[in-house]
Amino acid sequence: MRITFYETAGGRRPVEEYLRSLERPERARAAEGLQNIQRFGFEAVGVQFRQIRGKLWEIRIQTGEAHRFFYVMASREEMVLLHAYRKKTQKAPSREIATAERRLKEVLHGAED
Repeated sequence: MRITFYETAGGRRPVEEYLRSLERPERARAAEGLQNIQRFGFEAVGVQFRQIRGKLWEIRIQTGEAHRFFYVMASREEMVLLHAYRKKTQKAPSREIATAERRLKEVLHGAED
């Protein structure tokens, strides 16, 4: 499976920026989780997947802290990481979901062109 990152019109990649902001050990564990997804798809070890709403899904990677990555499957083999955040509460904050859904619409609209 191929993982790509959502990119803003200005060329920013917010999920990559989030990953770079992590402390080195956390960043390494998160990168390992994402590499496992690329190698083994939905059978990756140490990673959990959960549907949020419609085509919006969530990846949970335990790195000592709980990190969440929202994604959409742009095609059968391409996962687009839309948004990432550090989970601090039981439920995903609506602000985080709204950000991911806004980006999801951009990705799907671009895919239709």
